[in-house]
Amino acid sequence: MSDSEGLEEVKVVVVGSGFAGVAAAATLVKAGFQNVLVLEAKDRVGGRVHTTKPFTDKVLEVGANWIHGQKGNPLFQLAKQHNLLSKDPSTSKSMCSPHSVTSKDFFFKEDGTQVSKKVVEQVCSRFSKLTDKAFDDELARKHRKMTLGGYLDDAFEESTEDGQMVFEWCKRIECTDEACSSLYEVSAAQSSEYIEPEGGFFNTLGLGGYRAVLDVLLKDLPTGTIQCNAEVKTIQWDLIKEGESEEHPVRITCQNGQSYDADHVIVTVSLGVLKDKADTMFKPSLPQPKLNAIKNLGFGTVDKIFLYFEEKFWPDDCSTIQMVWEEGPEDEDVYKASSKGDDWKETWYKKITGFDVVARHPTALCGWITGREALHMETLEDSEIRETCVRLLRTFTGWSVPGASKTLISRWGHDSHVRGSYTYVPHRVDGVEEHKALAAPLPPKGSEPLQVLFAGEATHVNFYTTTHGAYMTGVREAQRLISYHSD
Repeated sequence: MSDSEGLEEVKVVVVGSGFAGVAAAATLVKAGFQNVLVLEAKDRVGGRVHTTKPFTDKVLEVGANWIHGQKGNPLFQLAKQHNLLSKDPSTSKSMCSPHSVTSKDFFFKEDGTQVSKKVVEQVCSRFSKLTDKAFDDELARKHRKMTLGGYLDDAFEESTEDGQMVFEWCKRIECTDEACSSLYEVSAAQSSEYIEPEGGFFNTLGLGGYRAVLDVLLKDLPTGTIQCNAEVKTIQWDLIKEGESEEHPVRITCQNGQSYDADHVIVTVSLGVLKDKADTMFKPSLPQPKLNAIKNLGFGTVDKIFLYFEEKFWPDDCSTIQMVWEEGPEDEDVYKASSKGDDWKETWYKKITGFDVVARHPTALCGWITGREALHMETLEDSEIRETCVRLLRTFTGWSVPGASKTLISRWGHDSHVRGSYTYVPHRVDGVEEHKALAAPLPPKGSEPLQVLFAGEATHVNFYTTTHGAYMTGVREAQRLISYHSD
């Protein structure tokens, strides 16, 4: 570009208003770019952050729930700076996991009896040490070639029946962290590329929820910067080279027929949308390495099932109700047997890990489900899901469980603007290579001018799956443009 061209003349379109898109736009505006437009397909901003109030005047998070980690996490620092973190210890309820199990986590078997807390603690402690080895890159050579599920099975030693059932529960919970259908489909060695910032893993936000953090960034954008209900249909690039435009190399056309010419476009749509639409969205087609990355990286679905009861039916010393099965879906033999056919659909509910008490909602529970079972659940009516969950609670606990008066069920997998929840690295996939290929701008390095840039959690080598990863990639691509126009 010409050194004399001012930033006020540079046209930038950002596709998507999640943390990546809003961070990119806010960074550009702060740097002096005056022609920034954000196109959002939904009728709301936030993307996979969706703060709502369906039951009471208190917020629920349908999407992202916590800020994970503290040290070096820009979203934690932003939330802390603006007093958006929860100060009430009673609201700091986290999802039950092997790393954070407490005496308030009740583990029930199908016959209604509880697993002893000693067994739960021992199995969860052992499981946590094994997963830490994978994430800390301390796997033995033979384990590096295995799936995460295969490694855990090989390294875990447990002879009691109750211990094996809790172990299967641990793997089911880990599926939720990975957003996968099964740990037998996830790379063990690649787990070490994911970096967890130091500090508490579950950092609960205050009364405004995640939306309050997003609002801090939105305040930096001029009125009218974001256009909702503007789903992008095509992104044409290299127009000057092909003689199709005299002024701008990029043209973005929306489903509503509106089109925008730009100097640059920052694409922040989810990996799920790219898997669904990349072949038709970009003209000319994306380079093969980027198409390979879109194909090879995994993008899984994690859903929440919120159940609201008029009265609390669980004891005060119980904060979560976890379910262990004699033949759970993450048992290796069960997984292999269910790999063919659709019989697993009849027992989709076995993938629900349990039900956690919801912060600020003393009579509400949240169930977690992931993978293909989550996708199947999304096709069912709310009433069937609600009745199934209540039946499970009655069967496992033996308590007098009333019917749920209200429900809220996420359906991220069937949301055409998202197509899932977050990214994972499948077995035999080089995550670092694919994340980098996905993040590479177009045209390829060395070519001029810089036109199409990519951000979003799937484009971060170390912080994929996270909101802070999404935020950081938005800033990264904005800085790439700032540097480009400073040369």
